[in-house]
Amino acid sequence: MLQVAVVTFDGFNELDSFIASALINRCRSDGLEAFITTPAPVVMSMNGVEVTGQRPMEFVTEADLVLIGSGVKARDVVADDRMLSRLPLDPSRQLIGAQCSGALVLARLGLLDGMPACTDMKTRPFVEACHVTVLDAPFHAEGNVATAGGCLASRYLATWVIGSSRATTISPTMPRIGLSRCLSWP
Repeated sequence: MLQVAVVTFDGFNELDSFIASALINRCRSDGLEAFITTPAPVVMSMNGVEVTGQRPMEFVTEADLVLIGSGVKARDVVADDRMLSRLPLDPSRQLIGAQCSGALVLARLGLLDGMPACTDMKTRPFVEACHVTVLDAPFHAEGNVATAGGCLASRYLATWVIGSSRATTISPTMPRIGLSRCLSWP
């Protein structure tokens, strides 16, 4: 079973964490399982929804795939060296993706060095300030690192995770794979 850490910070965007997690968990029978992974036992979304983490932040070290969601406190996260030290991500052995302001976290960790990224319009100047070129596209992947930007872009990251776990060829600009078996409604 491949384990996916859906990293969810205080101030998170529910769409990022819940959609990616739900889509990936529809593929449990195909060997994928996603867990909401949090830095504290309970985190609160940007809209006041409290969520109990399914795994602690330290789970990122054992996860096969890690997705970093966005949120209104992303700049606080990247300003906190102690928080970032809890994210020892390794693209040589993990697939790592980020949505919207999650790209800022990847940039601060040095995981976007030399590659362009996708993010949302509000986060774009902060990612560019990290010397990362921001594309006007919803999804981009190079090797084991991917970024997605825009409302509901979590579906692109979930598709990339599902496709990559099946050794399906993924386009660097947009994942295009058939997911009908995993994502069909019961």
